[in-house]
Amino acid sequence: MAIRNIVQVGEPILAKKCRPVTDFNDRLHILLDDMHDTLRKADGAGLAAPQVGILRACALVMLDDGSYLEIVNPVIEEASGIQEGVEGCLSVPGKFGVVERPNKVKVKAQDRHGNFFEYEAEGFTARAFCHEIDHLSGHIFTELATEFIDPEEYFEEN
Repeated sequence: MAIRNIVQVGEPILAKKCRPVTDFNDRLHILLDDMHDTLRKADGAGLAAPQVGILRACALVMLDDGSYLEIVNPVIEEASGIQEGVEGCLSVPGKFGVVERPNKVKVKAQDRHGNFFEYEAEGFTARAFCHEIDHLSGHIFTELATEFIDPEEYFEEN
């Protein structure tokens, strides 16, 4: 396993739409394993393949118990409610913004072996799913932010 470099805002790959994963093979498994290592080291809530320079539709999302769920070719099938909260991104270091997201989502995805599954999430985890799935379409949270927050002030208060 390896720690991969996290692509930073301004790199063209972050604005591109990912291609679906069609081969559920060792290359995908290595990518997902490396993404786990990279995310653990960066101490983030999620990581999408384009953030490590790969235009494939897969990501990791932190669940409520602190574990990471692998999602391949994910689609948000249902969304309900509204939440507004502060988001940051490993590809946009030091910048935080207020973003409106659904409060609850139902996601259909595949696992690393190609098996389909559904996952329902709410609150912070629903936000993380939306954030990472946005990356797979070439979008970052700064496009949706209604205001930006000074990180020093925000973390001092919270």
